[in-house]
Amino acid sequence: MPAKSQAQQKAAGAALAAKRGDIKKSALKGASKSMEKSMTEKELHDMAATKRKGKPGHVGASHH
Repeated sequence: MPAKSQAQQKAAGAALAAKRGDIKKSALKGASKSMEKSMTEKELHDMAATKRKGKPGHVGASHH
């Protein structure tokens, strides 16, 4: 599943790093913490590997 925003992509990357043991799970917060618990390593990799071009910083962010 591709990431919908850069923020989601970064959270997936952090969760993936924790799942692989590159960073401590205790360092995760918010979305990355729940992603690490609920998604497989492959799902996290697929989301983190999404191309960033054209992705908003956050989904639903309004530009006025």
